[in-house]
Amino acid sequence: MPLLVVGSVAFDSVQTPTETREDILGGSASYFSYAASYFTPVRLVSVVGEDWPDEYTKLFESRGIDTSGLQVLPGAKTFRWTGRYFDNMNDRETLDLQLNAFETFDPVLPEEFKRCQFLFLANGHPTIQLNVLEQCAGATLRVADTMDFYIRTAREELMTLLGRIDGLVLNDSEAKLLTGDENLVRAGHKVREMGPRFVVIKKGEHGAMFFSKHETYVMPAYPTENVVDPTGAGDSFGGGMMGYLAEQGNFEPQTLKKALAYGTLAASFTVEAFSLDRLKQIEREDIDRRMEEYRRMLSF
Repeated sequence: MPLLVVGSVAFDSVQTPTETREDILGGSASYFSYAASYFTPVRLVSVVGEDWPDEYTKLFESRGIDTSGLQVLPGAKTFRWTGRYFDNMNDRETLDLQLNAFETFDPVLPEEFKRCQFLFLANGHPTIQLNVLEQCAGATLRVADTMDFYIRTAREELMTLLGRIDGLVLNDSEAKLLTGDENLVRAGHKVREMGPRFVVIKKGEHGAMFFSKHETYVMPAYPTENVVDPTGAGDSFGGGMMGYLAEQGNFEPQTLKKALAYGTLAASFTVEAFSLDRLKQIEREDIDRRMEEYRRMLSF
């Protein structure tokens, strides 16, 4: 069934220890949408400026992504991010961040979008995420992402959000920051006690951890030999996970576990090239083939 995502699309400039790319397609909703499109129809809501090239819109549409919720803001520029990765390719620093059109983003969803049963609130201000929740009151599954900036600057709004969603996806450092606990197992349970029915903590090259009231488990990362650019891996993880859940039409425990595996594999493809370049080279069959390898790897 259709999956709705609300978040950013952007131009990224990325520096790794070996290569640099300028003004490539990025943004949380871009990675999420493309990864999710291998599993289910996706409806994208975001905002861009007049500098947004039509070719990127056509790229989304080539994957069956509905872009009727992609707003072009007159006189504005598109969100831009510049970052540099350190030698370990896990840690990075933001060199420049220009919110531009995204700074005043106030999403108004098309009527058809409001009826989506599966909703993902990609990284953004909790106030915007709450606004979208108001417009999608009938959603069956509501999952959100967040980041350290909003944990520090919009904690009150974030806590309100946590009480109204079914799932939260965040990385390990964000979980520690949100709870004040350095132990990830305790931190995961503490976040869940803040409201969500389940919590997924992303750990980069070390996989992901899942927490619900009745079970806790670790999903290891797929052993990717050639990491070119980690940008968007977490968003692709979310896209693979939510895409599979929407495809199956439920989020029962066993479906969730397999969804985390698909999210892990979507991320493993993303890091093998800059931007969406690697995802553009694959089909669903490639993901399923890697799933079989992953399944064998985990059997003992």
